[in-house]
Amino acid sequence: MEKIQLKAMGKINLGLDILGKREDGYHDVRMVMQTVYLYDNVTLVQTGRAGIEIRTNLFYLPVDENNLAYKAAKLLTDEFGITEGIQIVLDKRIPVSAGMAGGSADAAAVLFGMNRLFGLGLSDAALRERGVKLGADVPYCIMRGTYLAEGIGEVLTELPQCQRCYVLLAKPSVNVSTRVVYERFDRLSHVEHPDIDGIIGGLRGHDLLQVSSCLGNVLEKVTAEAYPVIEQIKDTMKKNGALNALMSGSGPTVFGLFDDKKAAKKAAFRIRELQLARQTYVTGVHNTRRR
Repeated sequence: MEKIQLKAMGKINLGLDILGKREDGYHDVRMVMQTVYLYDNVTLVQTGRAGIEIRTNLFYLPVDENNLAYKAAKLLTDEFGITEGIQIVLDKRIPVSAGMAGGSADAAAVLFGMNRLFGLGLSDAALRERGVKLGADVPYCIMRGTYLAEGIGEVLTELPQCQRCYVLLAKPSVNVSTRVVYERFDRLSHVEHPDIDGIIGGLRGHDLLQVSSCLGNVLEKVTAEAYPVIEQIKDTMKKNGALNALMSGSGPTVFGLFDDKKAAKKAAFRIRELQLARQTYVTGVHNTRRR
């Protein structure tokens, strides 16, 4: 029996812009993606019996074909005729349905791990080609680090690493449907587009203040109108030392960038004290591909 253990890292969007809706229903985007050091532990074990088995520490997660990790394993099993069974153990730490690509990160880890475990010989590019069939964030989650994502999210351009800083993550106790958020966005009559080029310029100039000042997410307005707690969390972070704060993805997780760890911890305490979020994490950006 052979196994491999991997860390599936979550992400935040330093910038998220939507350029339009495509005929296939997807949206053309322009995003600056950043990996953070908050991860799920993903363990792949060869079982010696046929089939794909999912185990997880969260009782409410699906353990069948409705789980992206399962879909990733099935994709490679079917394509390469793998007869050896695989057990996937997901020890979840990334908040679920939170705008941090936890499911996509797990799927990316399964693709990466099965490639290693079964000696499939797939390059990163080949893994990304398969990953986009599972979800728009999966190709990025295979690469990790600081990237400009375009197309539906699968066209990736590596950017200079984000400067080291402290990241406070706060996930309020609300559930957000990505589909509903995009539907509401499509009905907006006016959109204020974020300064994606300003973020990229800040990264190239190693200027964390510029990056922070240019943070922007076109979906934030839509989600925050439905859930005012998002603005409350942002305000609390900024009042307690954040350089800036923003909602990640379609939400509802909010992140704040800090240059002082004590301030980040103080802000996390205040958010919990005000009962704005149950899940808070003080971590940092992650700029290496090491799993």
